Amino acid sequence: MAFLKTILIILLVYYLLKILARWFAPKIFSYAAKKTEERFRESFGGFPERPESSEEKVGEVIIDKKPPKKTSSSKKVGEYIEFEELD
Repeated sequence: MAFLKTILIILLVYYLLKILARWFAPKIFSYAAKKTEERFRESFGGFPERPESSEEKVGEVIIDKKPPKKTSSSKKVGEYIEFEELD
């Protein structure tokens, strides 16, 4: 009889913890996420943010420099060898 009581208590505690975790886990995770975000903001807060330029319009494309032209090389890399199968 004591064995059955022990099994029943273990199952009851297991399901009770499962229900409590389902209720409180989202709150705990959101609290941890807020704290982590605050720590990141504190550690990276010293960097200046990128200023928005009033001259640039949204969607406007600005090219700072031209990309280098690709030159096709006509160097002969190697010698072509034709192989034949032997029976």
